[in-house]
Amino acid sequence: MTAQTPARRKRGSGVPELYDFRQPMTLTREHARALEVGLQGFARQWGTLLTSRLGVLTTVGLERLDILTYGDHIDSLPGSTTAVVLQMDPSRTAALLQLPTGATMTLVDCMLGGPAMDLDLPFRELTEIEWKLMSDMLEYACNDLAYGLATVGQVSFSVKSVRYNPGFMQLVPASEQVVVARFELTLGPVTAPITLMLMAEPMLALLRTSDAQDGRTPEEQREHDAAVHQLADRMGEVPLPVAVRFTGREMTAAAVAALEVGSIVPLGHAADRPLEVVVGDVILAHAAIGANGTRAACLVVATEEEA
Repeated sequence: MTAQTPARRKRGSGVPELYDFRQPMTLTREHARALEVGLQGFARQWGTLLTSRLGVLTTVGLERLDILTYGDHIDSLPGSTTAVVLQMDPSRTAALLQLPTGATMTLVDCMLGGPAMDLDLPFRELTEIEWKLMSDMLEYACNDLAYGLATVGQVSFSVKSVRYNPGFMQLVPASEQVVVARFELTLGPVTAPITLMLMAEPMLALLRTSDAQDGRTPEEQREHDAAVHQLADRMGEVPLPVAVRFTGREMTAAAVAALEVGSIVPLGHAADRPLEVVVGDVILAHAAIGANGTRAACLVVATEEEA
């Protein structure tokens, strides 16, 4: 007994790990392992895809997984890089795939038939043709990412845009918790670090849902799915007031008091600009004035996301 006590103390000794109260979220060992398995599957799939499309042996390996604040993650990125904004559905939250500019240029060069080599080019933004090549390739990567994370939950990803200065990006508040996966891309003789940022709360919600489903019997799972579908159907029947409006303007109290029949109120709305379709004062779409038989109507010309 006395001989074992010093050994236990020695094994337990070490540098204490600081707790950051700004980052209350943590990953349990089971959740961390589930995410690692899904992201490792994505890395293997993406490496295979790049090898087949580029004709160069390419591997992608998961290095580590962290939970950080969005601000800390952005501060850790290079000042100039290729930052691809993704959207994760059904949560409709942002994700961010960051590739060093040198690796991006090598990928584009290989897609155009060039050799896999470090081009050592100065930083510049992608041209329209180069971004088209990259975005097409990244759409396939999004499918691989969804396939890899299928063990965690049913999600999908799509490419939204590309940015080059992370410091000027504000996808979410700086204090928001994010999951950051760090990969190493090996493209022939070229190696580069890649990061993938996912919002922590939606990912943890998927993991908790997966935990709950694992403990259900098949009958309980069927009852749960039926209840979810029934709730979704009933929610779809909830009436919502929808309005179509011009862009408003501010007027003085005296000007409002002077209004009378025949008064003209100039609006801050261009004559060729579509009207706003709003629900609860939230702009959902833009529409042009039209008619449906003998009634006035509007034709939706763009959703708020596309505008």
